[in-house]
Amino acid sequence: MTNLPVDEFWPRAGHWLEAGSTAEKTNLTVIGVGAHLTSLTPTGADKTPDAIREAMYRYSTYSWAHDLDIASVSVRDAGNIPDPDWEEGEARVFAKMDELRGKQDLLVALGGDNAITYSVGKGLWADEIGKAGLITIDAHHDIREGISNGSPVRRLIAAGLQGTHIVQIGISDYANSPEYAHRVKEYGITVITRAEMRSRSLEDIMDQAISIAGASGGQIHYDLDVDVCDRAVTPACPAATPGGLSADDVRELTFLATSHASVTSMDITEIDATIDSADERTIRLGALCVLEAAAGVASR
Repeated sequence: MTNLPVDEFWPRAGHWLEAGSTAEKTNLTVIGVGAHLTSLTPTGADKTPDAIREAMYRYSTYSWAHDLDIASVSVRDAGNIPDPDWEEGEARVFAKMDELRGKQDLLVALGGDNAITYSVGKGLWADEIGKAGLITIDAHHDIREGISNGSPVRRLIAAGLQGTHIVQIGISDYANSPEYAHRVKEYGITVITRAEMRSRSLEDIMDQAISIAGASGGQIHYDLDVDVCDRAVTPACPAATPGGLSADDVRELTFLATSHASVTSMDITEIDATIDSADERTIRLGALCVLEAAAGVASR
């Protein structure tokens, strides 16, 4: 990024990612999966992976709260998967996930819309999907019919993921239908609503989620749909509603989730970089969540 001051004692997170590691296995892999063509709402989310990378230059590598310098975390930037939509695009995602399987402690997929939760999760889990777990931070259930950013959870269940291994945190009122709520109950999915979150600590909630999602000892995917946040916080998320989670909530949830070794992959989705506010608050939150994930891995 240009026009930012240079200070040798203030290392920028963007340079940490840019420099990367050439090791066969790294602590972290960052990869762009800019799916956007099947979105229920027209979106420019394919522009978001690079926008998040650029925003990382605005932040340092040090977390005071956790006394961690993520510069110690080895990272690989695996670039962007081209055209990840529809059947052919998902096949490209599957192939890349197969290539990266086991080569990092945590893979961070930058969306893109929420359709990538299906292709990234299925691609990484492969034949182990029956033991795998899923934690979603999302206002929506994502079990719609068809193929879209509203259907990845249903598609993963159809592919073999057990509903009893799924926890959905932050589900919003008036953002889901009675029929889909009924199906969620039939699948055995655990739902933690925004209302319930008011009376519980985030640590307690994440501990419960990890226990449920990891009940069979499989790998857990953490899906962060940023439209779970309050609309004032995330203007670049078309489906965000008033009364959502705070930016601090999703940052803390991300750190808590990724501090567990059983969480081996995550995605950051539903940010449309082309409609963000002038101060880039949504994109910058996405970048901070990448840093929280790196700190989570460093804390293991």
